[in-house]
Formats: sequence, structure tokens, C-alpha cells
Amino acid sequence: MITFFFQPGPVRNYEEAKRSDTTAFARFFHHLLSRGIYFPPSQFEAAFVSTALSQANISATAQAIREFQA
Repeated sequence: MITFFFQPGPVRNYEEAKRSDTTAFARFFHHLLSRGIYFPPSQFEAAFVSTALSQANISATAQAIREFQA
């Protein structure tokens, strides 16, 4: 399980998570969606890596994440 939080520093609890930039996360979600990558629409949800994903799927997702400009 993974998720991303847009804020300086680590997120260790719910209070810190609530201070994250949810607008930046929404832009991140739509950035990935525009590239055919379906990620949870809320930063308070977890994404799951599946064994059904190919190396090409994972590489494309990683590339799309690197391209995102918060």
C-alpha cells in the first residue's frame, strides 16, 4: 500500500496528514488519470500494487509520477 502527501516533511499521523496540500493531490490524481493511470482520488486512501501489473505498467506509472509538477 502506498499514498502520497504533498507537504514538507514526513507524515507520521492523521493530524500531520490533514495539513497536506489536498489541492496539489487533486492535480496529481488528474495528471495520472490523464495518462491512463487510475490512482485513488483522495490522499486519505491507499493505492495497492498488484501482481497483475507488468514491469511496463510500473515503469509508466513511475515516469508519470516523475513528470508531475506540484
